[in-house]
Amino acid sequence: MEYTMILPADQSEMTLRELLEHEWLVPRKVRHFLRTRKEVQINDQPALFHQIVTAGDKVTLVIEDSDYSYQPVLPGDPNQVDVCYEDQHLIIVNKPVGIKTHPNQPDEQDTLLNHVAAYLRPEQTQPYVVHRLDKETSGVVLFAKNPFVLPILGRMLEQKQLYRRYQAIVWGTIKKDQTIDKKIGRDRHDRRKRIIDPRNGKSAVTHVTIAKNNGETTNVYCVLDTGRTHQIRVHLASIGHPIVGDPLYQQRAAPRLMLHGRELHLVHPFTKERLVAIADPGLW
Repeated sequence: MEYTMILPADQSEMTLRELLEHEWLVPRKVRHFLRTRKEVQINDQPALFHQIVTAGDKVTLVIEDSDYSYQPVLPGDPNQVDVCYEDQHLIIVNKPVGIKTHPNQPDEQDTLLNHVAAYLRPEQTQPYVVHRLDKETSGVVLFAKNPFVLPILGRMLEQKQLYRRYQAIVWGTIKKDQTIDKKIGRDRHDRRKRIIDPRNGKSAVTHVTIAKNNGETTNVYCVLDTGRTHQIRVHLASIGHPIVGDPLYQQRAAPRLMLHGRELHLVHPFTKERLVAIADPGLW
C-alpha cells in the first residue's frame, strides 16, 4: 500500500531517518525494508535516509502487507457501521449500545471490529483497535486503518492527546461540578466489577460537569484524565450517583446504561488538522 503525506507547516527540519523513527514510530525492521527496497520518495524523487525533510515536503512510502503482522478478524455486518470521520489512515465510528468493541475469541463475528472490517473490506483495508468502550456504552471509537499509523495513535492515547467527552445520566441531584480523584482496583469477589481501592488501586481522575438537573436524575458530562476499566461508572457510583441502567453498580432497572461517548477531539498525526468527531444522537 502506498501512503503519501505532505509535511505540515510546523514540521521541524530533521533527517528522513529521524522522521520515520521518532515522529512516525516506524519499526526498525520496516525501516530496513523501506531502505533496501528503495520505497521512500521525497517530492517524487528517490530518498536517502540522511536526507533532510522540512515543512511542505511530500513523503511517499510503500508498505508491503508482509511488513507488519496482523491478526485477522471475521467480517461482520457493514450496515452496522455509523461513520463519524474517515480518511486514508483512521476511521472514527459511533458504536451502538450492546456490542463489544472487539472479539475475545477468533470465531466471534458480532463486534464493532468485525463490522468495521466488513465495511473496509472493499478497499482491502484492515482496522486496528486504538481504544475501546464497554459493551453497554455507546459512542465514538477510533480505529487505525493501517499498521503504519497505529503506534502513533497509541502514543497519542498514552500521552493523553485524545480528548474524549462523555454524556451520562445519573440517579439523584448533583449540585456542583467536581473532580473525582479516587484509585480504582479489581473487585476480588466479582471479576466483572471494579472498586474504589485507595491502597492497591491505580490512579483515576474524572471531571464531572453538570448539564441539567431533572429532579430524580442529573445529566452530566465527564472527561477523563485516565482510562481505567469502568472508570466513569465506578467513580459516579462512589459519590452516590450511579449511572441510570448500570447493570453492575446500581439495582434499578432501565432500558440501557445511560453512558455515551459523545465527542472525540484529536490532532491528526500527519496533517496536524484538529479533528472533532461527534456521535449523534446523544443522550439529550
